[in-house]
Amino acid sequence: MSAVIESSNIKIREITEPAEMRPVEDLQREVWGVPDLDVVPVTHLVATKEAGGVLIGAYDGENLVGFVYGFPAFEHGQMAHHSHMLAVKPEYRNFDLGRRLKLAQREHVIAQGIGLMTWTFDPLQSLNAYFNFCKLGVVSDRYLPNFYGEDAASFLHQTGTDRLWISWFVNSDRVKNRISNAAAALDAGSTTPLVEVTNDGSPRRNDLSASLAYDRTSIEIPGDINSLYEESAQKAFSWREDTRWAFTEALNAGYVISGFMRGRRDSQMLGSYLLSKAELLSFR
Repeated sequence: MSAVIESSNIKIREITEPAEMRPVEDLQREVWGVPDLDVVPVTHLVATKEAGGVLIGAYDGENLVGFVYGFPAFEHGQMAHHSHMLAVKPEYRNFDLGRRLKLAQREHVIAQGIGLMTWTFDPLQSLNAYFNFCKLGVVSDRYLPNFYGEDAASFLHQTGTDRLWISWFVNSDRVKNRISNAAAALDAGSTTPLVEVTNDGSPRRNDLSASLAYDRTSIEIPGDINSLYEESAQKAFSWREDTRWAFTEALNAGYVISGFMRGRRDSQMLGSYLLSKAELLSFR
């Protein structure tokens, strides 16, 4: 895009009319590279919105440059909201639109009397992990192997479709502190990671009993799995296999994923999930 984009011109508002929903279809294709068969169509958006779903857009003038979409759900014996999609055009990703859209969605959900929002994301994507855990204050106790199947069409699914199912308790003090930019004191302590990043960027599993011997543990991931995939698809697939093992073992042992840190070890950027022995609902 040749023109300078002004963030002050970008407005967040509900998408209400069927004609306004057609660009939502187009944006799905542009951002995720999905074929028409996998696009959520206007007819579905109209129906779910009428049934209590939320569809909010980010507009630069009349142009849709991002959106968030979700629908009513049922979790832990209560009404919830599942946030199914959030997309922002690549050239608009430096304007905090993902966060602004998520906070607007939160306001709508709270107005509906709902206290829990859920969604999924790829746990190997460190920027998304940082956004979800550090900026929004989510927690997770569910790991879903190949959530969308093994042959999902998007170019984003090069290493499979494993997902973390995350919970956002929208009225909790934890969330209120995170969205007000209050820094969380995070410390991995002296834990032995279940999986750690080695000098050549490969994963290394550590002894399971040693890693799960205390009330806290951690799981490391590469700083940029997409670049690593371009360098070595084999390494990227190894990360998927080893982190799948680590998350599954830890969650089965009663840990909850409650934090994420990004940092550098020598010349390597890496991320680290922080897990603690807890009940998910204690974070409400």
